[in-house]
Amino acid sequence: MKFKMKVLISGGGTGGHIYPAIAIANEIKERYPAAEFLFVGAKDRMEMEKVPNAGYKIKGLWISGIQRKLTVDNLSFPFKLLSSIWESKKIVNAFKPDVVIGTGGFASGPVLYIAENRGIPTLIQEQNSYPGITNKLLSKKASSICVAYDNLERFFPKDKIQKTGNPVRQNLLTVDSKRETGIVFFKLDKTKKTLLVIGGSLGARAVNKLIASSIDFFKENDIQVIWQTGEFYIEEYKHFDKREAIQTHAFLSEMDLAYAAADFIISRAGASSISELCIVGKPTIFIPSPNVSEDHQTKNAMTLVEREAAILIKESELFFFQKKFLNLLENEKLQSNLSKNIKDLALPNATKSIVDQIEILVGLKKNKEN
Repeated sequence: MKFKMKVLISGGGTGGHIYPAIAIANEIKERYPAAEFLFVGAKDRMEMEKVPNAGYKIKGLWISGIQRKLTVDNLSFPFKLLSSIWESKKIVNAFKPDVVIGTGGFASGPVLYIAENRGIPTLIQEQNSYPGITNKLLSKKASSICVAYDNLERFFPKDKIQKTGNPVRQNLLTVDSKRETGIVFFKLDKTKKTLLVIGGSLGARAVNKLIASSIDFFKENDIQVIWQTGEFYIEEYKHFDKREAIQTHAFLSEMDLAYAAADFIISRAGASSISELCIVGKPTIFIPSPNVSEDHQTKNAMTLVEREAAILIKESELFFFQKKFLNLLENEKLQSNLSKNIKDLALPNATKSIVDQIEILVGLKKNKEN
């Protein structure tokens, strides 16, 4: 179709906000090649690099979140907010979008606020089981809210909620057929079990320290490790590459092959990571970050733990790690149950479902519920 939809997308700060935004844009572009896109992010954040790399234009706002401690940044927050609202107004006026999409992050708030007050259709893509205050406030005027978890009517207007799941990389949908390719790509030993460690796009200090202190434990149990340290920590930990069966990576560009090669996974509990891991279907240990708003990573992980679909270890309880990992390693029935249960929670068509909602908002598709 040649309809020239104009789409304004705001989201960023972490990969968990950026990659869903790009996935949504890619799906719209697939359906409407003439569509025009503009992203809005926060200046000096990773979206200012990742979005252009994906082939899209982006404008940056002078915005950041409120820190938990009293800092100079907190004192400047009101000025940043006013500046961002003013800039967002100029961006919306100039671009004249048909729809505005927010995937979370500092910049989403001002952009969606302006769009909502202009009567432009807006869609919130809420990745977490416990939304932040910005999306709670924006939800009152949002046209549609796409979510990945049940029971979010506690926070959002029930009639606006659509359970779609979170967008994931499409190459993960065929991960089951890529195991041999993954083993070859990462130069792994077929006879050994493989542990994949992912601490998020920026890395996770506590997770990295845990893995560093467990190197001898992994060797004793014949475990080989693919360890994504994050860009902040690679210099500190790359010397472990000299150890047998340990490989460190700042970033894993071939994530599908890493997932395919893994027998076990240790991960933070960001919403996008959880959505990917549900599709991958491997036994997973979540170590939620305690340094996030509303402790939402723990809440995300608990939705799986309550369904016997994953293991959770809090940062304050990492001294239990070796005992819990050994129990998982030696219990094939537990491995099988975790794999089955986490895969049962997968929503592989999330991106398509979200874009279906966008089509409804701009009048290109009728709402079946009406």
